[in-house]
Amino acid sequence: MPQITVDYSESVADAFDRRGFAGALHPVVVETAAAKLEACKTQFRRTEDTVVGGDDAGEAIVHVSIGLLAGRTEETKAKLTEQVLQLVREYLKPVQGLGLHVSAEARDLDPSYRKFDA
Repeated sequence: MPQITVDYSESVADAFDRRGFAGALHPVVVETAAAKLEACKTQFRRTEDTVVGGDDAGEAIVHVSIGLLAGRTEETKAKLTEQVLQLVREYLKPVQGLGLHVSAEARDLDPSYRKFDA
């Protein structure tokens, strides 16, 4: 915990400093959501196909999902997602002619969540 997943369109791959983003994001999650730095884990998943509305070209999506153990207030989760959006602005360079749709969510992990470290 936290489990962080970033889905992003292939068309922004070269413009998105993913390592820098994760490096900046983890301390924000620690400070905002009272997590431990060593517990922050981020996976990036590049998506080849993106369709927004009726358009299959010229649009890109970045969506950040943060799974947290239950107990954070809705206000804390909203503050965290606002900070995530700001970080995406800092670590994703604009791509000429490309519309960008960025979103973030912070949610409670299911009570069945378990993990182990090896």
